[in-house]
This record gives sequence, C-alpha cells and structure tokens, in this order.
Amino acid sequence: MDRLPVVVVHGGAGNIPNERSEKSRSGVCSAARAGYVILQKGGSSMDAVVEAVTQLENNPVFNAGCGSVLTACGEVEMDAIVMDGKTLASGAVSAVRNIANPVQLARLVMEKTSHVCLTAHGANQFARVMGIPEVPQESLITEYSRMRWKKNLAPDANPVECQMGKMGTVGAVAVDIDGNVACATSTGGLLNKMEGRVGDTSCIGCGGYADNQVGAVSTTGHGEAIMTVTLARLILFHMEQGPGYDVPGWTKPHTPAVDLLLAYLKGLFAPFTQLPRGR
Repeated sequence: MDRLPVVVVHGGAGNIPNERSEKSRSGVCSAARAGYVILQKGGSSMDAVVEAVTQLENNPVFNAGCGSVLTACGEVEMDAIVMDGKTLASGAVSAVRNIANPVQLARLVMEKTSHVCLTAHGANQFARVMGIPEVPQESLITEYSRMRWKKNLAPDANPVECQMGKMGTVGAVAVDIDGNVACATSTGGLLNKMEGRVGDTSCIGCGGYADNQVGAVSTTGHGEAIMTVTLARLILFHMEQGPGYDVPGWTKPHTPAVDLLLAYLKGLFAPFTQLPRGR
C-alpha cells in the first residue's frame, strides 16, 4: 500500500550535549513539518527537501549554514548537494563562503547550469549572477562554534574530546504524491578542517543520491570514510539487489544494506534512506 507523501529529515550524526538535545530535536521536527506541508499541498519532493534543509541551515544549532563549524583559519566554508530521482539531475556547491543557504545555491547549479558542482570562488561568483546576496562571515559564526574552534587549537587539545558536542551534516529525503524521490544534504564540514577541504556532501553518490527506481539517500558522518565507498550510491546498490542478495564474504544472510555498510565503516556514519513507495 502506498504511503505517500513522506519526508525524512536528519540533523547530523554526532554526540549531542544534553543542554542542546531539546533544541536539536525541535529543529529537526520543525524542518520535517516545513517539508511535509509542501508535500501535502502537492509540491515536489525537491521543493520539500530543499525547504527542510533550508530550515536547518537557518538554525544555529546545526552544522550547516549559520551554525557551521569553523576551518583551521576560523572561517566558514560550506558544502551542499541536491538530486532529483526522476531525472537524475544533480547540483552541488563546495567550499562556498558568505552564503546563508548553500542548498538553495546547489539547486540553482542543477537548474541553471550544465554542470553538477561549482566550488569556492566560482560558486560565489555564480551566486552573485543568480542574485543571491552574500552575508558577512560573522553572521554564520556562533559563539558555540568559535568556542569549539579555539578549544581545538590548544596545544594540549584532545582530538576525541574536541569532537564531543559535534553535530554533523544535515539532510532530507522525500517522496511526493507522484512517487518522485529527491535528496538534499548540507554541511559546514569537519571541525578545524584545512582550508579548501571538500568532504562527501557535495560529491554525487557520497553525500546523497536519488533514483526513482530505488530510493533516495542523504548521509552524515565522517566524510573521508563515506567517500571511500561512495556510500549513498552503495546503499542504493544493495537495496536494488533485494533482501535475498548474498554479499561475498558476508556471513549473515539477508543482511540489510545498512548493516553491511556499518561493517564497512565501523559506524562512522548515519544514512537516511527513502523508498519511492514511502517506506
């Protein structure tokens, strides 16, 4: 039986401090409601996921948009991707600065250019052409992000402790009343990353993938690990094989794709998947 429409939203993998857990939960619920309202009115899955992720980018609790973590230089560089499961069209931006909503810029790359991804200065230049205003860096930096950045710079900083309180990449997947799926993912990246570092988010098949024939995925977690196995597309590959697919060397029969991938990456990620039928 069809269960349409559906939107699933995530606020990122990571350890959430108790004092931030309620705001995180509330933010994810608000974003999911915003996306679902669009679907209820007959809007597309693409409209829904972009709206949901925009809500998260506008919420300083999350590591995206105005809550992004800082680079080693103390600045904000963001990545985002969208993908349409009906056409396999995709758009992405990486290492973009001074943009409040990178996910909206990624959608414009998909719709207004012949490219899949624009990066750094080129992405910002495209934003200006599209009439998207730049915002001051300071408007994207929270006191919480600055505190964690400074703490991680200390000579005696413990790398493990510095990741405590980390919220990862945010994203959404949806299926609309027509059965079309879409995904959107956005992030500020890794805490204290090198300038110019690009992770999985903006890479098609890594940070997200959508195909009406199978489903849609938005990933969150350690980008470098996710990229090694093109995680989003790999999840859909194993879903395509069906529940009876036997993986060579894997001792547990009929293992779901996510269980298999947990073994690959040792739990360093948290994918969110939506099937065309709403499951």
